[in-house]
Amino acid sequence: MRAFAVILGPAARRGLSRLMPVAHRLRAAGARIRVEYTQTAAEARHRAATAVDGGEVVVAAGGDGTIRLLAGAVADAGGLLGVIPAGRGNDLARQLALPHSPDAVAELLLHGLARHLDVLRVAGQTIVGSVYAGLDAAANELANRSRLPASLVYPTTGLRALLRWPRTRYTITVDGRTEQVYAYTVVAANCGYYGGGLHVAPAARPDDGALDVVVIGHATKLLFPVAIRQMRTGRHVGLPQVTSYRGSSVTVRADRPVAVYGDGDPVGRVDQVHVEVRPRALRIIA
Repeated sequence: MRAFAVILGPAARRGLSRLMPVAHRLRAAGARIRVEYTQTAAEARHRAATAVDGGEVVVAAGGDGTIRLLAGAVADAGGLLGVIPAGRGNDLARQLALPHSPDAVAELLLHGLARHLDVLRVAGQTIVGSVYAGLDAAANELANRSRLPASLVYPTTGLRALLRWPRTRYTITVDGRTEQVYAYTVVAANCGYYGGGLHVAPAARPDDGALDVVVIGHATKLLFPVAIRQMRTGRHVGLPQVTSYRGSSVTVRADRPVAVYGDGDPVGRVDQVHVEVRPRALRIIA
């Protein structure tokens, strides 16, 4: 029987509400589960590493940012991660087809197999889903300050960011191959989804040892809403302004500092970022 340690951060209201019915079912099945409340990212990572040392499954009750916060500590400690999807976007849960109902989540945590996933490393951080530099990261900055529901926040903030976006030139190097392009955004994807269900990298797989780089090139600002609409099904990759690459690492240089985000959280505002794959680094119940 698995033992579980749920690590909650200070903004854990949504995760706590989804956790309680799952915890009730786990305890009814005879499993041991405890909840740790933390105040900082460093404390959450420390508690996760301690739980791994104690033989517990570390559970992320939240969205992609919560998973990102704990995944690096779990991977470094050689532990096992479980997920209770409770975020605004839940893109990793969508990629892995994780269940949402309390009964199904509890059943998976109790009896599901461990799967090895790749992770991305950028600026000393571990990212599970994707790293993105440009317009979408600028929209993410606005979304993180918004109180709108998920169905409204991304389209609204995306439009606001688009109207402000200046022409930007990127130099993109994938495994030593370099291209220059004027673009709205560059996405280094380990998983196919981001932004609350946008299928930005349909070919991406989180266990293939590679990252998929998707570049949405510069064109009229009417293009970006069309691309976003087509991202729901992944059809945007057929647009002539969209280019894809695949490799084990990518370096992105911009002609000015741009926002860089990973799994919904800021990486920094820089003119250069390097992303590489750590193959099979994370064990997760999925």
